[in-house]
Amino acid sequence: MRLYNNPPLENWNALVQRPSFETGYLESTVKNILNRVKRSGDFALRELTRQLDEAELNSIEVTQHEIDQSENLLTAELRNAIRQAAANIKQFHEAQQRITPHIETMPGVQCWRKAVPIQRVGIYIPGGSAPLFSTVLMLAIPASLAGCKDILLCSPPDKNGNIHPAILFAASITGVTRIFKIGGAQAIGALAYGTETIQPVYKIFGPGNQYVTMAKQLVNQEGVAIDMPAGPSEVLVFADEHAEPKFIAADLLSQAEHGPDSQVVLVAMHQHVAQNVMNEVEQQIKQLPRYEIAAKSLAHSNGVIFPELSNAIDFINAYAPEHLILHSENADEIAETIVNAGSVFVGSYAAEAIGDYASGTNHTLPTNGFAKAYAGVSLDSFIKHITFQKVSREGLKNIGPVVEVMAEAENLIGHKNAISVRLKSLT
Repeated sequence: MRLYNNPPLENWNALVQRPSFETGYLESTVKNILNRVKRSGDFALRELTRQLDEAELNSIEVTQHEIDQSENLLTAELRNAIRQAAANIKQFHEAQQRITPHIETMPGVQCWRKAVPIQRVGIYIPGGSAPLFSTVLMLAIPASLAGCKDILLCSPPDKNGNIHPAILFAASITGVTRIFKIGGAQAIGALAYGTETIQPVYKIFGPGNQYVTMAKQLVNQEGVAIDMPAGPSEVLVFADEHAEPKFIAADLLSQAEHGPDSQVVLVAMHQHVAQNVMNEVEQQIKQLPRYEIAAKSLAHSNGVIFPELSNAIDFINAYAPEHLILHSENADEIAETIVNAGSVFVGSYAAEAIGDYASGTNHTLPTNGFAKAYAGVSLDSFIKHITFQKVSREGLKNIGPVVEVMAEAENLIGHKNAISVRLKSLT
């Protein structure tokens, strides 16, 4: 982890850049996988699962028996934890529901919006070394609350052709309608194009490795909606002189263990704070089972020291982190100054892991600086709004002349005539 002391503004652009990776070969590989799925459907899915996951599939779709059995394969403690997290997430997302009123913009002219759920959505859940059953909660719960008719889930199987039981259990309590044993870029292709078994969806959600991310980007170019631009996970931790180095080091490492391409950033107001944190990182990383992954992440991560609070805040907003943790005595005041972040964790006890699992907020967030323009997944992510307008005879008399003048000024006489013939019928 490199340390920079009060870098000048002209150097910030380099410091806010995420690690770059070669994408040429990756893109061609993913395009090949997508094309195979598009051409050969289920046959390609079985073949790719055999090649890439080393699993033979008796059935692409998870059976009801497998779903029912999943509960028995988990401890009561884990089942209860998942249910509590689900309740918190549901409560937070239920509060996002709202009714749009009818607005009369002029006498006789009414306008309103209607929220309509996206009818069929797909969610991707990584399996691998870290089966993200928590992401099932984060995506399926708002999809169900929104009223999505079909919620399709894809997740890679293990070598025995099974999906982790925690993923199946989380899906069973959150409204997922169908589950498929398909992972990687081929799962994104199946959700985008459809196969004999899997229906094509209108929008795809969920994190994944670089192959999944590239696949989402490519199908998006073909007209399939995705949740947001995404890249490797990241965290920025701000620390003042009152911060506890042990807490900060633990926060940095909890993010670094996500993957070797994850990035963690420390913004400290004092040299000794930064140094104490780095010493703690060196001690705590030795205790992690995913030590090698975390070490690779730290190799391209930075620590930055800003003696002036205003500069620290400006740098945070320039970086636009996916996760921002504020270890500060005045964390509430600093939180009010943040305009670019996916999710903010206020105070030393608000570990990022709480938001990752169970506080209620969504952990599917914009990365790679996209927090400057994108929000994380919410209830609205699963909804589209249709606008309506209704015009009475009185309304036409009031608004018609306005439209006639504007249409004529744009030389769109057909538009003007659509109003004029109606106005003449009223005389």
